[in-house]
Amino acid sequence: MAKTDLLKKLQEVHHITELGLIKEKINFLRTDISKKSGKKDSLVSFQINGAISEIKKVYLLKEIDQILKTKTIERTRYYINRLAKALVETKTGKINDLNLNRWKEYDDLLTDSLWIIDKRDQSGAHSAGYWGNFIPQIPNQFLRRYTKKGEWVLDPFAGSGTTLIECKRLGRNGLGIELNPEVANLASVNLKKENASPGLVAKIVKGNSCSIDFKFELKKEGIDSVQFIIIHPPYWDIIKFSKMKNDLSNAESVKDFLIMFGSVIDNTLPYLDRGRYLAIVIGDKYSSGEWIPLGFYVMQEAVKRGLKLKSTIVKNFDTTKGKMNQKELWRYRALVGGFYIFKHEYIFLFQK
Repeated sequence: MAKTDLLKKLQEVHHITELGLIKEKINFLRTDISKKSGKKDSLVSFQINGAISEIKKVYLLKEIDQILKTKTIERTRYYINRLAKALVETKTGKINDLNLNRWKEYDDLLTDSLWIIDKRDQSGAHSAGYWGNFIPQIPNQFLRRYTKKGEWVLDPFAGSGTTLIECKRLGRNGLGIELNPEVANLASVNLKKENASPGLVAKIVKGNSCSIDFKFELKKEGIDSVQFIIIHPPYWDIIKFSKMKNDLSNAESVKDFLIMFGSVIDNTLPYLDRGRYLAIVIGDKYSSGEWIPLGFYVMQEAVKRGLKLKSTIVKNFDTTKGKMNQKELWRYRALVGGFYIFKHEYIFLFQK
């Protein structure tokens, strides 16, 4: 990372009255940044009040290009001042650490309701080896938008630990509950593979989220509440995760599944701070020639409990393990049976 006296150079052109001269100096600055800062996705480091700060090169060059395209000196100064302000002032909201003065830097944060994600992140401790785990990009997106560093995240269906791995990466504390002891042990092993900042907690507890004493578990960590909850339950019986009777994947009917799922919300919601967010990741299922809208049934269970629906996100997926190497067979079945093959799941975002 190359260091440049970025702010000083912006301030030097502020009082110049000739538009052409301003752009000439700004263009010199752009050339200097392009040469010194390496690859397009690299960071540019600069000094502010004796401290070193960083800014994405691609964002910085876009801002400079906007300055160079201006037609009037007033508009040029406006963009220069805006860029200088973004360098020295931090504007964050109540529920995340995003600097809104530099909001264009977060071009990888999704704000549309259709999420097209090509590949699962398998870096570090993440693995696709466990059936039913969701892609790490989902908790990554939510934790960055709806939590601050040091806050607490609760995952009542921890699985192999995807959410908690992302918590460790992003500087959040995470508590995960997993019913299946074997899977809980797998999650603990996975978490040990991911380094974290000192003082952070990423803990897996073996238990049933329908009935576990969350007050007791939180008290052991010295807290009374959490700031975000992410729920990724079984999609009823599509995958049987265990032979345990209290496993949601073993529910005898949709009604029983929803009763059990509702118990999880009832047991976790009291410990979510008011005004904070809860996300549910769920898919539908097809059974006996009928499409069962499991996602919307689950969404209704949350709404019935007073949660405010903020967004319904549709996320693509390609091929599940169960359909792997059977694309032609499933296409044939769809043509014969008069249905369409699942290529999406839902993410419902709620606010308490």
